[in-house]
Amino acid sequence: MSHVISLSGATAFVVGGGPAGLMAADVLAQSGVCVHVFDAMPSVGRKFLLAGKGGLNLTHSEAAEIFATRYREGAAEVGSWLSDFGPAQVRVWARSLGIETFVGSSGRVFPRDLKAAPLLRTWLHRLRAAGVQFHMRHRWVGWSNPGSGSEPPALLFQTPAGPREIEAPQAVVLALGGASWPQLGSDGAWVPWLRALGVEVASLQPANCGFDVVRESPGGERLMGWSPHLKTHFAGAALKNVALQVLKPATGEVLFQQAGEAVVTQGGLEGSLVYAASAILRELLRVDTPLVVRLNLLPQRDAAWVAGEVAHPRGSRSLATHLKTRLGIDGVKAALMHELLPRETIAQPALLAQGLQSLPVALVAPRPVQECISTAGGVRFAAISAQSMLSAIPGVFVAGEMIDWEAPTGGYLLTACLASGVQAAHGVCRFLGGVKH
Repeated sequence: MSHVISLSGATAFVVGGGPAGLMAADVLAQSGVCVHVFDAMPSVGRKFLLAGKGGLNLTHSEAAEIFATRYREGAAEVGSWLSDFGPAQVRVWARSLGIETFVGSSGRVFPRDLKAAPLLRTWLHRLRAAGVQFHMRHRWVGWSNPGSGSEPPALLFQTPAGPREIEAPQAVVLALGGASWPQLGSDGAWVPWLRALGVEVASLQPANCGFDVVRESPGGERLMGWSPHLKTHFAGAALKNVALQVLKPATGEVLFQQAGEAVVTQGGLEGSLVYAASAILRELLRVDTPLVVRLNLLPQRDAAWVAGEVAHPRGSRSLATHLKTRLGIDGVKAALMHELLPRETIAQPALLAQGLQSLPVALVAPRPVQECISTAGGVRFAAISAQSMLSAIPGVFVAGEMIDWEAPTGGYLLTACLASGVQAAHGVCRFLGGVKH
């Protein structure tokens, strides 16, 4: 590889080999553009493979108008991407790679074999066959000059052979991800490099994340995390068939209420149910005070039934046996009951019944961004055109999680990343002067 690479003709660089970058490369290559993909890792799609570890959730089957609302403040902008490449197109795209999909009981869409590797392998084969060239172990580390006119700045990469300066072609797509899972390449290091050139970037924050809890000792002292007993015996335990309710502290307005599953961690809670509420929880926790949310251990039962079962005479049976037999409360649910309810409450059937459906959990902070599934923040929509080009840097486009949007898990993240790659590629094609797309 020469010290400076200069390419002519209809050429585009894609920096970042995740779903958004690969989709941009795919659309560009099909449009007749010569594409070079650069990635910091030894191979592309590593976060994509990680996402498929427990079964690759490609998208969701719910109605389009509901689907678009999952993106909160970014619903209008992301919705415009989805109008070109939405959930139905994701399934068609997978089928074009020989991957048939099915809709699970939750409405989520998966490949038939649930695996990410076969899809990625076939996708990369198609990209290489279309002429896409991959440059691995090329970590982007900024610009060598500020750029001028309609030409993107030259790019600097750190490689095993040392620093490399690569002259940018007419168009560059940045698909660098947020700051979650930095060990897979998404470390958010790009934020100051874009800000230095006048790009407005919202600070990266945790999304789809777990939260730490605080508890009160018998003496009234505030203690971080669960008790040693709960951590030792139940960290990692799944909370199935529960519901989470989040109220606005000032007014009591219900901001979030949903049933699902969560997981008890060493210091708090995580899991799909918590992730679904994470954006609301993060905003409420900006003030320096714990936020009490309510956990319903029996959401499928009404209050009258629970009260009747708790109050049912138990004779010589212990309370633990009574709750397990009559209500199915045992294991981690019973442990949380003892952790979060005062002894006086547990001793009174009426109060205990209420407590089982409204356990007070005091959250204090989201987990660090490096541990999260995804991040909020990034390049603000006001800083890019409708075609995903940076207003401050003509010829440089952005795609994927590095843009300021967020979504819960359930196929929404991956679908929007793919759709943003399509959007950026279409923008590049227009910028290059009408290359077919």
